[in-house]
Amino acid sequence: MTHGVDTSFLVAVEITEHACHADALRLLEALLARGDRVAITPQVLAEFVHIVTDARRFQQPFAMETAIDKSERWWNAAESEQVLPSDAAVARFHSWMRIHQLGRKRVLDTLLAATDRAAGITSLLTLDAADFTVFGEFACLPPVVPEA
Repeated sequence: MTHGVDTSFLVAVEITEHACHADALRLLEALLARGDRVAITPQVLAEFVHIVTDARRFQQPFAMETAIDKSERWWNAAESEQVLPSDAAVARFHSWMRIHQLGRKRVLDTLLAATDRAAGITSLLTLDAADFTVFGEFACLPPVVPEA
């Protein structure tokens, strides 16, 4: 099975100070061990680079070169499927924005969901499952969130 990767999950896997790092890494390793693959979109990688280099979010953000290296590694990994927005994805994006009456804060997640769904993906790795349940087309696999 191929699982779409949301930026929140990718950040948790790569940033060791993230509260969900261990759980996200454990889930990813388990899925890959059973032969599953991950779907990576360019928009997730761009958002990933933006987030992991932000000193306001992390005590030890990545240097830009490190973030780009990690982004490139994910894009080219043997277990990654490169998924590009298609005409069908863009049409679905526009439709979902209208049908679900989504606002500006939902634009990136909606484009990601539309891109993945147009590629036949119905499973997402995310820390923000609520952002994708509105579409009614995905099983979201969040890692176990640590207790406060």
